[in-house]
Amino acid sequence: MADDAKKPEASEGESPTKKKPPVLMLGVVGALMLAEAGAVYAVVSMTGGGAGEASAAQIATDASDENELVEVELINEQFQNLQSGRVWEWQVQIFLKVRKKNLDGPRGVEQTLERRNAEIKEGIALIFRRAQHRQLQEPGLQTIHRQVTAYVNDVFGEDTEGLGKVERVIIPGCKGFEI
Repeated sequence: MADDAKKPEASEGESPTKKKPPVLMLGVVGALMLAEAGAVYAVVSMTGGGAGEASAAQIATDASDENELVEVELINEQFQNLQSGRVWEWQVQIFLKVRKKNLDGPRGVEQTLERRNAEIKEGIALIFRRAQHRQLQEPGLQTIHRQVTAYVNDVFGEDTEGLGKVERVIIPGCKGFEI
């Protein structure tokens, strides 16, 4: 029982000697966190563009929209070629790079494609049927590019400034298979 009497006194003695969290340390940690938040805000505001800058950039792109180049699919077909003495089938995909101002309208590229679709397919098919086998296997398809470019310039004509409506012919796919 004597031991029981000593235990409550010891626990009472420990309470006043317990350490309290240092107020100074909490203040320093809080100040550091606020400084870090301020630094992050400053960096983000310096590197990010404001709303006024974005709208000015948008206005600049709207003004140059009519001269922006757009890709239009001309054809995605298969053509046969017999020039090598054997039957070859060529899977061809051709795109045109056209300025937006030449794309729409009554004499625009899209309207011409709709009106003369069969004629354009026939013209491209003739280019591939008449091509020599070595021309179809050129690494850059230079001969085919020149022939297709000349053909589309004849079909689509020139714009009001006297330049061709088609800026560039792109042939991303030209794969041949012997049948």
